[in-house]
Amino acid sequence: MNLGNNLFEARKKAGLSQESVAEKLGVSRQTISKWKTNETIPDVYQSKKLSKLYKLSLDELIEFDVDLKEIEEIIKNTDEKKESKIDWTNAWGKKYPVLVTYQKEVDISKYAKGIRMMLDSLSSEYGYNEQDSMLVLKDILYHEWKDKKKY
Repeated sequence: MNLGNNLFEARKKAGLSQESVAEKLGVSRQTISKWKTNETIPDVYQSKKLSKLYKLSLDELIEFDVDLKEIEEIIKNTDEKKESKIDWTNAWGKKYPVLVTYQKEVDISKYAKGIRMMLDSLSSEYGYNEQDSMLVLKDILYHEWKDKKKY
């Protein structure tokens, strides 16, 4: 994304019109329009005001990704009751089909035993509950996979 598009998406997400943003910043609507089209860019002071108006840090404003923000908001607002209704394997399986097919191919018990040992180890060594142990192990696995992709 470019800065103009980031500003446009952040403004839309905040539910503000060009006119209302212009009024709050003390600039013309045309100025807001020029920022959106990358004809001009806001100065540091205007950028700071925009970040406050949109409730984003300057870094977030510059790198604004509406999809990422929506995902983060959904995660933040998902409680256990809602989460229990979601079949995560099926949901992610739409993007990664292996998640719905591996059960027929992989000797799950072979891997489950090692995973259970690691979960129990995290619980006993660090006092994590079952869910926290799973989240820590999942995060470690993700970072190991991501780091290996770099090489």
